[in-house]
Amino acid sequence: MSRTLAKALQPRRLAAIDLGSNSFHLLVANYQDGQLQVVAKLGEKVQLAAGLDDDGALSEEAMQRALACLAQFAPFIEDIAPRHLRVVGTNALRAAHNSQALIERAEALLGHEIEIIAGREEARLIYLGAAHALADVHGKRLIVDIGGGSTEFIIGESFEPLALESLHMGCVAYTRRFFAGGKISEQRFCRAELAALSELANIRRHYLELGWADPVGSSGTIKAVAAVLAASGDSPDEVIHRDGLHALRKRLIACQHLDKVAMQGLKDDRARVFPAGVAILCAIFEAFDLSHMRYSDGALREGVLYDLAGRNTAEDSRLQTLAGLGRRYGIEARQAENVAANATAAFEQVRDSWRLDDEQGQFLAWAAQLHEIGLAISHSQFHRHGAYLLEHSDLPGFSRPEQRALAFLVRAHRRKFPSKELESLPAGLRPRYAQLARLLRLAVVLNHSRPEQPIGDFRLRADGDDLTLSLPEALAEHPLLVDDLQQESAYQRAAGYRLDIDQAMASV
Repeated sequence: MSRTLAKALQPRRLAAIDLGSNSFHLLVANYQDGQLQVVAKLGEKVQLAAGLDDDGALSEEAMQRALACLAQFAPFIEDIAPRHLRVVGTNALRAAHNSQALIERAEALLGHEIEIIAGREEARLIYLGAAHALADVHGKRLIVDIGGGSTEFIIGESFEPLALESLHMGCVAYTRRFFAGGKISEQRFCRAELAALSELANIRRHYLELGWADPVGSSGTIKAVAAVLAASGDSPDEVIHRDGLHALRKRLIACQHLDKVAMQGLKDDRARVFPAGVAILCAIFEAFDLSHMRYSDGALREGVLYDLAGRNTAEDSRLQTLAGLGRRYGIEARQAENVAANATAAFEQVRDSWRLDDEQGQFLAWAAQLHEIGLAISHSQFHRHGAYLLEHSDLPGFSRPEQRALAFLVRAHRRKFPSKELESLPAGLRPRYAQLARLLRLAVVLNHSRPEQPIGDFRLRADGDDLTLSLPEALAEHPLLVDDLQQESAYQRAAGYRLDIDQAMASV
């Protein structure tokens, strides 16, 4: 057996860290033949959402809890290749206006980038994890995941999600909102349920119209409910039934205080947020008229690993998203492909000098494919419109940092170089994305006349940050192209960059 083949047959070691609003989780697994074999699995109640004050700021105490947990996780990921590891943040980090302060400290501790994912992206990954954990059933299934700060709802069939939603209700957030001071009462329970029903009203009709054959719950709250009901004999088949859930609700109200919530099957570190989680689940049963719900082990972290395994393959979910954007916004395919071809050719000519990697080349090509997306709104300032769409849309497969990076490249592809927007990117990304933007700008200029085929035979050299572009004689005789390139050289010079046009061309 050749060394290359032997290496290909070895399992890939993958890792995911889920920075949830209630708990942080680490999952390390070997991936082979479409399956995960767990190597390490850790979880800790950090209750990040409990550290949010009324102004949406994370407290230093909550940040210290988070960092202490991540310090325990760090040794398990030391030998994981960066491309095989994802660290994702959910609702609490989405909501906190000072989340970047924690992210920077956590990234320094872990030595790896942290991605805050949007609510619907979280829902997609949860479904992916749950669907792999469940036996395949004919027909649609409803997946519900009650987290610390948000609750995700997905209807899907096989491995394909059909509806994705993330609502602002979670066991930690609702504990703070409805069970402040620790008191439990019928009135407080009703208020929590009514608030959840109000959130559910936004999706109820659409979800009921889609329908499902198999209601499934995932993650901590629903797992705890199933365990408590099984221990009490109210759910002998390990399925949550409506009568058993209502009996549990009465038991919790009878406790009268969060400090007195102690039940067989319930872990001590979940007790204080358990009543709020049960109130949310009761509202879900009522809104969707559920008679039962079963529990699945698969959740966000498993979904992250399966998604990671598909990255840079034909199964990469980001490719489907890009194709969908092209169709939705009517992007002219030929022009997008021509610009992408020239951007890639420019990238390959300077990648060694600038020490660029494959992932950066991939994002450059994607930005080239999407650079005209804003034309669907208006020709005027379409680079700004395109950047807005990419930054604020739900893009399955993309994290928020990835969306911001794509948005910056599209914003930067024409007119004045957007130095202000470049400064809004994380400091470590700015030099690289400035370089990528300059390459994209050149590719756009070369294809300004919208030719049938991409421009060929140009040469691009990099000396430090300075670029020199040389064109074949036939192209150097096109005055419009020469004028465009001279204007581009002026734009880059105004931003502090140097772009020289080959002397033979400059004299034309």
